[in-house]
Amino acid sequence: MTRTAEEIGRTESGPRGLPPLGPIRDVPLPDVEDVTLPNGLRVLAAHRPGVPMVELRLRVPFAGDDPTHPAVAELLSSTLLTGTRTRDRVAIDDELAAVGADLGVSVDPERLMISGSGLSDGLPDVLGVLADVLTAATHPETEVARERTRLVERIAVARSQPRTIAREALQRKRFGDHPITREMPTGEAVTAVTAEQVRALQAAALVPRGSILTIVGDIDSGAAIAEVEKQLAAWTAEHAAQEMAPPPVPAPGDIELVHRPGSVQSQLRLTAAAVRRDHPDYAAFQLANLVFGGYFSSRWMENIREDKGYTYGAHSGIEFIPGGALLGVDTDVASDVTAAALLETRYELGRLAVVPPTAEEIDAARAYSIGSLLISLDNQNGLASTIAALAADGLGVDWLRGHPARLEAVTVEQVAAAALTYFAPTAFTGVVVGDADVIGAGVRALGGVA
Repeated sequence: MTRTAEEIGRTESGPRGLPPLGPIRDVPLPDVEDVTLPNGLRVLAAHRPGVPMVELRLRVPFAGDDPTHPAVAELLSSTLLTGTRTRDRVAIDDELAAVGADLGVSVDPERLMISGSGLSDGLPDVLGVLADVLTAATHPETEVARERTRLVERIAVARSQPRTIAREALQRKRFGDHPITREMPTGEAVTAVTAEQVRALQAAALVPRGSILTIVGDIDSGAAIAEVEKQLAAWTAEHAAQEMAPPPVPAPGDIELVHRPGSVQSQLRLTAAAVRRDHPDYAAFQLANLVFGGYFSSRWMENIREDKGYTYGAHSGIEFIPGGALLGVDTDVASDVTAAALLETRYELGRLAVVPPTAEEIDAARAYSIGSLLISLDNQNGLASTIAALAADGLGVDWLRGHPARLEAVTVEQVAAAALTYFAPTAFTGVVVGDADVIGAGVRALGGVA
């Protein structure tokens, strides 16, 4: 005889209670060997067995003040792997495929990132290809032209998307004309870029001094670093890669209403100052954020999705920027409930500040935070990405080892203090993007909307 799930979940006295959470298990973190090579490249290597693979992350600070920099940088990242003096695009792809590897390049206003993975035994081959593109990429005219056309098309599509419009409006509201706002170049700027400009930017900006290469996998750390030194010895420059100057801290103030004619949906984006990982308040701030809107069981999500049905998703999270950190609060709602959603969002921010999270709410957020952190570190990919991100912040694996204990030690009073300090509605600014003819009267009636 079989029982249904509903029958299994009930007893004679009512629903069967959930068993208590078990103790949080430790994820053993490997030691990280940290060496700066003669060419100025910092190499972090960690032995993480389990599968015969290796993960690689090369982070190069890649800031630029010139208004043309974002367009040239995007084309550089798109064509870096399309050919060198000794390998064309096909040869690069074939050589990587032969050792089960791949490499990808991305760029943003702060850094250029080369990421990849492959079989551990193939690490010398991957490093050989990497060294070749770093020192001898040719950015062929035909490849630059092809990628230029593709990039212009992608930009046109992206700039028509509400989320892109909201992101650009928020960045302008936060930082004015600081280079950190130049996350996407204009199509006109991309069209004007030449292959010569791309090659010149690589020579000037893609340099080892100040860059960080992270390698995690089934490797001998010392041998891997020696291989990096051997393969990348010719990658040299006298100057260091350009770090981005810290942007101004966004000041609290009115929300800006951004008119998007004909929109049937509105994008709500609020922002406030946050704290970096090494700040004494960080663990308490992290738990306060989870209680507010950082995961599905948060207060804000319960209010505007589960109770009111205003949105499919609402999220708050921490965004790290040079020299600081920001709290972001974002959701998309139908035009006719925009004002109501903004009202409820402010209400939940105020409630968190003056009606502190309960011990039960904090315990649930704590379990989620520690569990998700440990899960993210339980594979080579997640560990490599986390080590690389922490290294850029000046932190190491010891911070990771200690963070679960810091979260466990946070008290109800500390979370309440963080909520009052960082989540008060008066600490925020932001943007609402939508059809002002439809939503304007309602959101302006709430006050604090320009």
